[in-house]
Amino acid sequence: MRGDQLSEVFDLVEVQGQMSGAFEVRGRWRSRHAIDHPLKLIAMIQGHGRLLTDGLDAPIELGPGDVAILNDRSWLDVQGGGGDGPVTEFVPGPGFNVYGEGGPTGFVVGGHVDLNHVGRTLLGQALPPVGHVRAADTAAAGLHRNLHALAEEARANRIGAAFAIRQYAQLLVLELLRAYIDQAELPPGWLRVMADERLRPALTLMHAEPGRPWSLEELARAAAMSRTSFAERFRAMAGVPPLTYLNRWRMLLAQRALRDGDVRVGSLAARLGYGSESAFSTAFKREVGMSPLRYRSIARRTVPA
Repeated sequence: MRGDQLSEVFDLVEVQGQMSGAFEVRGRWRSRHAIDHPLKLIAMIQGHGRLLTDGLDAPIELGPGDVAILNDRSWLDVQGGGGDGPVTEFVPGPGFNVYGEGGPTGFVVGGHVDLNHVGRTLLGQALPPVGHVRAADTAAAGLHRNLHALAEEARANRIGAAFAIRQYAQLLVLELLRAYIDQAELPPGWLRVMADERLRPALTLMHAEPGRPWSLEELARAAAMSRTSFAERFRAMAGVPPLTYLNRWRMLLAQRALRDGDVRVGSLAARLGYGSESAFSTAFKREVGMSPLRYRSIARRTVPA
């Protein structure tokens, strides 16, 4: 069920993986530049590198198949290669490019994750400033398959490559999060609570029937835990109490419905378990910062990032 919930969240926050560029580089090299996306990906396909960004005291060593995800960082500095020649410095351009000459060859893919504004908040809170998925980890097998397929499409530039790259980049984000969930200690947030086996039955109920007036006792019983133990564990994993999580989940569903459809606010309120349109509007404004109707108006005028 965890996979189903992750897919559901991916749909809600409109996750889109994008390859911003790929490069093959020979000899010693270095690339320093600003980061212009909240979630930046760096994948070392071939060769070795050292990655530094704001907030790191020491560089991260990247080996073949390693992937780093940078969360709300402002710059990166990646260098690698070997040999006796001069260091080739460059800022990668879009598409596939070749830099340097002589010495061992490195191959690097860069990308980013596009999200709607809700997704930026959710994923930003769920990930550390810098995440590192190592190729040696058994959970990364699916990641490597998609990574190498994406890299091959970028390098070969065959007919239909742009379409294929978009699909592989999308799957790459999913596999990256799967691998990271399995190998790292996640900060409190929705990724961590989804990964928790003991809480999963209760989480499944909330996701399946968000409009039902779930009580703490019912959710604790589903998890086969006492009310107190359940509440404490849920807060430790999610960063918020269970019923606060439920309310935020309802608000995510409400935002999608208001963005994508013409549902009446009163009908939406009833569907999500609120006794009146007024109660729903108050809860929505408290969580989102504006009324449902104003949110709908702004969301439909805004071009997605």
